[in-house]
Amino acid sequence: MPDRDPTLSRRDVLSKSARTAGLLAAGGALATLLVRADDNTVWQIDPFKCVQCGKCATSCVLNPSAVKCLNAFPMCGYCNKCTGYLEAWVDNTREAEAGENHLCPTGALKRKWVEKQYYEYTVDSASCIGCARCVKGCLELGNGSLLLQIDQTICVRCNQCSIATVCPSAAISRVPISKPYILVNKTRNG
Repeated sequence: MPDRDPTLSRRDVLSKSARTAGLLAAGGALATLLVRADDNTVWQIDPFKCVQCGKCATSCVLNPSAVKCLNAFPMCGYCNKCTGYLEAWVDNTREAEAGENHLCPTGALKRKWVEKQYYEYTVDSASCIGCARCVKGCLELGNGSLLLQIDQTICVRCNQCSIATVCPSAAISRVPISKPYILVNKTRNG
């Protein structure tokens, strides 16, 4: 066994080890940035493959998730009884206004009266956790205007998206950065 250098204290060894670990970490981060600089793609959810499993809310490295609900307004029916906003079984409008009948656990889906029995539904992105409850409700009895997308302004662009690794329908994949959102394109008229 080689003799230890008597001039090195335990503190010196720990200090050098910490500096070495820091340099290695900084080098890894720099390598990641260089790889991303050449990458012309971003992670995104295909709304046609999404099964609203709820894993987007819990599997993202960010908390709350970078996955947010969007409303495709050209498709939205501006319904009085939006099944993405309210539980489908609630019939009485007055009863429906009770918070326990709302699908969104955080109140991110907002309803604003437009005229007669029509309402506009908007999403408060800061409150949305990407749980897909409203999307599932809208698809089951509505027209599918609510959908999940990864908000590219807050996504950290993981080299391997943690949500994509657990997505049961393989709905998350890389798309060109020039077209970072996959939106449904139907309209109310056709």
